[in-house]
Amino acid sequence: MKNLFRQRSGPLTRDLTLRPGNFGLGLVPDRHKPDDTVNLVCGYCSTGCSLTVHCRDGRAVNATPTVDYPVNRGLACAKGWQALAPLEAPDRATVPLVRDGRGRLSEVDWDTALTLFVNRFKDIQRRHGAGSVAFLSTGQLVTEEMAYLGALAKFGMGMVHGDGNTRQCMATAVVAYKQAFGFDAPPYTYRDLEESDVIVLIGSNLCIAHPILWQRIGRNSHQPEIVVVDPRRTETAMAATQHYAVAPKSDLVLFYGLASRLIAMGCIDRDFIEAHTESFDEFARHVERYTLDAASKATGLAVDQIQRLADTIAGGERVSLWWTMGVNQSHEGVALAQAIINLALITGNIGRPGTGANSITGQCNAMGSRLFSNTSSLMGGRDFARQDHRRQVAEVLGLDTARIPDTAGLAYDQILHAIRDRAIRGLWVIATNTAHSWIDQRNARDALDRLEFLVVQDLYPDTDTARLADLVLPAAGWAEKDGTFINSERRIGRVRKVRRAPGQALADFHIFRAVADYWGCGDLFRTWQTPEDVFQTVKELSRGMPCDMTGIRDYRMLDQLGGVQWPFPAGTSPGQDQRRLFEDGAFFHPHGRARLLVAEPIAMPEPTSESFPFLLITGRGSSSQWHTQTRTGRSGPLRALVPHHPYAEISPDDARELGIGPGQPVVVWSRRGQIQVYAFLSHIVRPGQIFIPMHYAVANQLTHPSFDPRSRQPAYKACAVNVRRLGRDEAARDPKVSSLGG
Repeated sequence: MKNLFRQRSGPLTRDLTLRPGNFGLGLVPDRHKPDDTVNLVCGYCSTGCSLTVHCRDGRAVNATPTVDYPVNRGLACAKGWQALAPLEAPDRATVPLVRDGRGRLSEVDWDTALTLFVNRFKDIQRRHGAGSVAFLSTGQLVTEEMAYLGALAKFGMGMVHGDGNTRQCMATAVVAYKQAFGFDAPPYTYRDLEESDVIVLIGSNLCIAHPILWQRIGRNSHQPEIVVVDPRRTETAMAATQHYAVAPKSDLVLFYGLASRLIAMGCIDRDFIEAHTESFDEFARHVERYTLDAASKATGLAVDQIQRLADTIAGGERVSLWWTMGVNQSHEGVALAQAIINLALITGNIGRPGTGANSITGQCNAMGSRLFSNTSSLMGGRDFARQDHRRQVAEVLGLDTARIPDTAGLAYDQILHAIRDRAIRGLWVIATNTAHSWIDQRNARDALDRLEFLVVQDLYPDTDTARLADLVLPAAGWAEKDGTFINSERRIGRVRKVRRAPGQALADFHIFRAVADYWGCGDLFRTWQTPEDVFQTVKELSRGMPCDMTGIRDYRMLDQLGGVQWPFPAGTSPGQDQRRLFEDGAFFHPHGRARLLVAEPIAMPEPTSESFPFLLITGRGSSSQWHTQTRTGRSGPLRALVPHHPYAEISPDDARELGIGPGQPVVVWSRRGQIQVYAFLSHIVRPGQIFIPMHYAVANQLTHPSFDPRSRQPAYKACAVNVRRLGRDEAARDPKVSSLGG
C-alpha cells in the first residue's frame, strides 16, 4: 500500500483513477463537462448559500449565487463572489513539508511524511500514554471528513482528547440548547426572518456577519420592529428600529429583567408554560428581584427604555430572538443563551412561524462538527458517558464497544493547558489557525512551542500555526472535494469537486484514509472508500436521534431538493423545503418539556481599572473578510475592501482627551501585551470602549483567557486595556510603526 506514495519515475502524476487501494489521492479528473455549471454550498459562513460554479474548457472559472436555492435566492456576499480566488493563490501547500535539522521546512514525498507522522505519534503514546496526543479540528471540513477524523482518532488511533474550533463560536449555544431542549437543536428556519413582526438581535451584527440573512429580513412584508441589543452602534444597529446600547456583559441582567417585567405585566403564555415547560415557579422567583431599576442600574439603559423593549415583545404576535457571538463568546454565555430561550418559552414564541430562540452558527459546517466530529458529543449527538449510546455507535460502525471511549476528553482550552503541563506532547491541527485565533495569543503560541511534534494540515504552508509545525500536510480546499455541510437552519447541502487540488495536495478525506492505513487501523474503515460511503454511515448514526436524516437517499437527492433540513427520517415527504422544530410543543427531554434554567450573574473576569480604563471588544470587522484571513486575505478584491493594517475604533470623546487624531498610530496594551494600530475615530463605540477586528492577529495578543465554565467557550468580547498616542519620535524609531504606512 505504501508504494503508491513512492515516486516511480517522477512526482505523483494526475492520471491516477479513483479505485480501492490508492486512497483516490484527490487527483481524479473533474467529473463535469468542459462547459458546465455546478451548484455547491459556499465554504465560508454558516448561512449555507448555494453558489453556481461556471466551468470553461473543464476548468472552474468563476462563481455566482444560485438563483433558485432556498437559502440565498440569487444573492451572495462579497466572499461568495470571490469564493474561488483563494484556491488559485500561488502559495498553496502542494507537497508535504518536514522541518529539518536546521529548522527549515523541506519538501518530502507522502510516504516519508506519513511514516514520520505515524512513527512520531506512536512513539509519544508509547512513552507517555494514549492521552499524550490530541487533535484540533474545524467547522470547515465537510461532515464526512469530520466523521472520518473523529472515528479514526478516537476509535482507531486511541486518542483520548480532540476538539474543534467550533468551541470558539458555538459551544455556548450547544450547551444551552441541550440543557433547555434536550438536544442541540436550533429550532428555526430562515423563513422565520420574513414572518416575524418583532425581530430581536442580541450580540449580532447581522449586516456584516451574515449579510444574506439581513437580506432575508429585508423581504419581511410585516414591517417588523427590528431590535438590536449591542454595546456598539453597529451597521445592524444603525438600520434597526430600536437599538439598546447595553453596558458590555450586562445582557443577562437585562433578559432576567425583561422576563420579570413580562410576568408582572401578565404578558406571558400560561397555557404554553403549563403544557410544555417545567420549573416556571422557580424561574419566576429567580427573576423577581430583577426589577426595572435593577436592570437599569446594571445595563446603563433608562427604565423607560427597558419598559419599551418589554412592551415591544409583549405586543408582538410573532417574536423571534436571534443571537451570535456577542452572546456565545462570554464568561456567562450559557446562562445568557438560556435566558433568551426562557423569554421565547414563557411568551409562547417557539414552534410557530416567525418565532424562536435562534442561535446563528459561525462556520459553514459547525453544525456538522457539533453532531458528527466525535469531540464534545459522540456521533449523532449522543453522549460518550451513556453505555447504550456507545453500543449504538459501535454497532453501526461494526466495532467492539470497548473501542468507544466513555468520556469526550478535554476541551480546546484544556488541551492547550495540558500541552503547557507536558501531559500532551503531540498535536494534529486540521484546517484551523490556533496561533492566530486562540484567545491570549502569547500563551497559545507558548503551548504550541512546547510540543514534541506538531502536525498542521492546511491549504497554505504560511499560516501562523503552520510556521510552527514540524510537519505540514497539504490539503485540498472547498470545491476541490465532495461532501456535505449542515448550515444554521439544519439544512444539509452538497459540496462538490469542481477543480483539482494543486500539486500533491489531497482532500482531507484521503489524508485520513492514508493515515488509517499507515497506522494499521485501515481495516476498521474499509467500507469508507468514498465520501458518500461515509454519508450513508452518518445517516445510520442519525437514525432515531432528533437529527434523523435517514430519509435522504443519496447525494443526488440532496442536489435535486436543494438541500434538506433535519429531521428527515425515512418516509418523510420531500415536498416540504422548510422544517421548523417544536411545532407540536414536544421537546427532546424524556418528559417532552423544555426546561426553564437560571444562574446567578458572574462578575466580569477582568473589569476596567485606573491602569486599564478601557474595555476592549473584538468581533467581525467586515463582511469581506473571514476569521484569520487565511483565505480571504489572498483575494485582491476582498483585500481592497478593508484596511490592510490593523486599526482600533475609538470614541472621538476619548480621542480628544488623549490627544489622538484620526488615522494616527496608537499603542493599545493589556496585562498580556501591547500592539500598535491606527486610530479610527467613530461614534460606533461608546466612550470607555475600544473595538479591534478579530481578523488581525494582533487582537488576540491582548484578549483575556476567560471561559464560560459550562461550555468552555472563550470570552473574546471583553478585557481591560489602555491606549495612548504614539509619539512622533517613537514612531519614527519603531520599524513596526513605519511599516504601517502613512
